[in-house]
Amino acid sequence: MSEGFESKVFKAEKVRLGPAEEWVVRGGRHLFPLLPKAFEGIRQIGVLGWGSQGPAQAQNLRDSLEGSPIKVKVGLRPASPSWQAARAAGFREEDGTLGETMAVASESDLVILLISDAAQAELYPSLFKALKPGATLGLSHGFLLGVLQINKDKFPANINVIGVCPKGMGPSVRRLYEQGKSVNGAGINTSFAVEQDIDGRATDYALAWSVALGAPFTFRTTLEKEYKSDIFGERAILLGGVHGIVEFLFRRYMAEGVSAEEAFTRSVECVTGPISGTISHRGIRGVYESLTEEGKATFRRAYGAAYAPSYEIHHEIYREVASGNEIRSVILAGQRLAEKPMGKIDGTYMWKVGEKVRAARDPAGIPLDPFTAGVYIGAMMAQIDLLAEMGHAYSEIVNESVIEAVDSLNPFMHYKGVAYMVDNCSITARLGARKWAPRYDYLIMQQAEPIWAAGGGEDPALWAKFLDHPVHEALAVAASMRPSVDIAVKG
Repeated sequence: MSEGFESKVFKAEKVRLGPAEEWVVRGGRHLFPLLPKAFEGIRQIGVLGWGSQGPAQAQNLRDSLEGSPIKVKVGLRPASPSWQAARAAGFREEDGTLGETMAVASESDLVILLISDAAQAELYPSLFKALKPGATLGLSHGFLLGVLQINKDKFPANINVIGVCPKGMGPSVRRLYEQGKSVNGAGINTSFAVEQDIDGRATDYALAWSVALGAPFTFRTTLEKEYKSDIFGERAILLGGVHGIVEFLFRRYMAEGVSAEEAFTRSVECVTGPISGTISHRGIRGVYESLTEEGKATFRRAYGAAYAPSYEIHHEIYREVASGNEIRSVILAGQRLAEKPMGKIDGTYMWKVGEKVRAARDPAGIPLDPFTAGVYIGAMMAQIDLLAEMGHAYSEIVNESVIEAVDSLNPFMHYKGVAYMVDNCSITARLGARKWAPRYDYLIMQQAEPIWAAGGGEDPALWAKFLDHPVHEALAVAASMRPSVDIAVKG
């Protein structure tokens, strides 16, 4: 069983997720009146940055704390192009809710650091000096801890350090919060971590932050576990993996002689439509159970051959993250991107075909292709197994491998394509997706395709493991805490 936690304000409950019991806090708007009590001692929350997470978190916190004495203030560079965007969202110098980054940091009791990861690596010494003694530093990603470990540095000893990490991109955090105005509990799950607690309030601060963001449920992790699973996950099935897989499948179907439109529908549309929808509401096993007998045989062949190369890349990525290599690559990229911005990823023939397919889309006409489902779920299950072997709790595993994919990220690709999904995420995620997507495409083509070409792919031992896998029970429990609303993506 994972370690429990105590809150003076919120009720924690024990749930069984897969093979272990864990503690979670259920969210909901009925808890908003408790926020001032949970934020005791906090007069101002400073939100630094306006990237993927900044707009969502600043607005959600402000809206949830409306009527309370706690001010939410955004901190940005005055020359930042985001300054006007923050003003348009209602944060203004005139009423004291918008200011310069370090000034906001120095005056705030809770400082939520949402600037880019590369900027965090560069600016953290100045930020640490700016924080007042007894303040709380809030992180939505454990990246900075990884930087400190590489630099053999530490957080200041006189502050609380907490993490609240939404399991979805910033636009999803905001969009589902807005939907939650009519459906209580609609939102994005979060994990929380307490790295330093100097006054006994850190846990309640973290839980209040999570509840205020609109999280349906909040589970505990550590900053180290979070950054390893998060940086890994976005390079794997969440972004890089799905990108590489659908490009492989599109070419494979084209080689079989179908039209480009059908190939795109059977690959991308299938993953982002019926596969994601079925997993979201009926679990991974529900996809297999919805197939015909012939379709089930095709699924098993696709799954059996795709699992091993997917696991191989997953394992490589995880080790690169754990070693610090991926963090170092992001820091180096931060220096490079100032002169050479990232290029586009949706200008190829396949994604241009996708624009036409989406324009003429009939949701009822998207088939659940069993081969596509087997390949995609083979990669997803390989990620689940890898994270379990690395000691991650099932709350983290199902969110980083399944829920974030089908309930937050894939709907954005369904709406406007791969760039709209990837490039609404952090720079760290965007870099990782671009770097690793071709590896998934290549290794599945090199290792799995020859097996399928020879008529193989069935793996009875691997299949028996799939049928009895603890992730199915974990997802069923998670689904019971899922809000009764799907994200409504808008431009």
